[in-house]
Amino acid sequence: MRQLYVNGAWTASASGEGVDVVNPATEAVIDRVPAGSASDVDAAARAARAAFPSWSGTAPADRAKLLAAAADLIRQRAPELARTIATDMGAPYGFALKVQTLMPAGVLASYAQLAESHPRERRVGNSLVVKEPVGVVGAITPWNYPLHQIVCKVAPALAAGCTVVLKPSEVAPLAAYALAEIFHEVGLPPGVFNLVSGVGPVVGEAIATHPEIDMVSFTGSSAVGRRVAALASETVKRVALELGGKSATIILPDADLGAAVKVGVANAFVNSGQTCSALSRMIVHRDHYDTAVQLAVEAARKYTVGDPFAEGTRLGPLVSERQRDRVVRYINRGQEEGARLVTGGTEPPLERGYYVEPTVFAGVEPGMTIEQEEIFGPVLSIIPYTSEDQAVAIADGTPYGLSGAVWAGSEERAVAVARRLRTGQVSINGGSFNPQAPFGGYKQSGLGRELGEEGLEEYFETKALQF
Repeated sequence: MRQLYVNGAWTASASGEGVDVVNPATEAVIDRVPAGSASDVDAAARAARAAFPSWSGTAPADRAKLLAAAADLIRQRAPELARTIATDMGAPYGFALKVQTLMPAGVLASYAQLAESHPRERRVGNSLVVKEPVGVVGAITPWNYPLHQIVCKVAPALAAGCTVVLKPSEVAPLAAYALAEIFHEVGLPPGVFNLVSGVGPVVGEAIATHPEIDMVSFTGSSAVGRRVAALASETVKRVALELGGKSATIILPDADLGAAVKVGVANAFVNSGQTCSALSRMIVHRDHYDTAVQLAVEAARKYTVGDPFAEGTRLGPLVSERQRDRVVRYINRGQEEGARLVTGGTEPPLERGYYVEPTVFAGVEPGMTIEQEEIFGPVLSIIPYTSEDQAVAIADGTPYGLSGAVWAGSEERAVAVARRLRTGQVSINGGSFNPQAPFGGYKQSGLGRELGEEGLEEYFETKALQF
């Protein structure tokens, strides 16, 4: 069994218990990580607290060098890391290499630059306003992007001068261990970065309540996010939450329908639909609805389900049996509520592994469960509208507001509609994801932002010196 990484050393968990890591494509146990305890979190938090004065006082240029060195090692080891991620969470290898590994390497490198260049003070009248690191940060991360989501929290925290206690998802924890090894190898000082694996109700809750942890940053479901925020409020911690989504593609009547549907399907099925910002709803004018459904079915059937390492695989397995069963329940619920299943369904496409066929529903109406709730699987709902106002109302008609897309015959018209949406990001006519731009949501999609300068700002306190 692996060990925890606390105060610059690999140490056994006080619990002595472990969690099996399962390959979702084969259902075989491939590793075992510690099921950390509250006392493990306490040791990690105290190590991070002890390291904070020195690390926060380290010159930004020196912090930047260490982060840049870690980014370089991720790039050098990208094939190995991608194989690890493809094995423990099921992403197809090509996607695991490009998106799950090389993208977070780029994010880490960007924070190495921001560690030096981001302004830390400004004059306002007779005051000097200074930015100081918030302190010890507890980071609780999910399994769907097991390296990227860690880097989105740890990189800006370290760049700002904070120290970190990380709890990765126990479902796909192996990338976190690889990152800990990299931080150790580049010479990150003891206590600056600590890793405590384990389950949320034990390790996550201990992080949220620990008095030596000044801030908690959580990515996961809205239900768990509410629990984390409630626990953190007991010690009045700063809380950053990146939660669920039910994002929509709006296709206006003058848009390029073929391009819009093709890209919309791709964004619904990215990472087997296990993406908080997945565009899982497609809102299409009634005049073009039947054509859009036909195009979506044709596109969905090109998403080959299979072994993450097999050439031609576009959809790997869902991460676990529990997640597969959850998605199957939603597909059944959609049919029970009257939506029309036009491709895909609940039949297992392969004899082994937690796979679900790429699934498209037509005849979906606002308020249906599959239209309102985050499914987190390869399931697309296509919803008709008759007016632009109705399209915007449908897009905004869920508790979430994380992402979205608008397609129109002109950029000007698409931007006008995008500005009306209550959501944190909007793709205009197929604009691609930008890891340098702020990411986060409105409403129950969360609090705060990750990535870019806004992501760095989350880890600062503000002080005013009056003269």
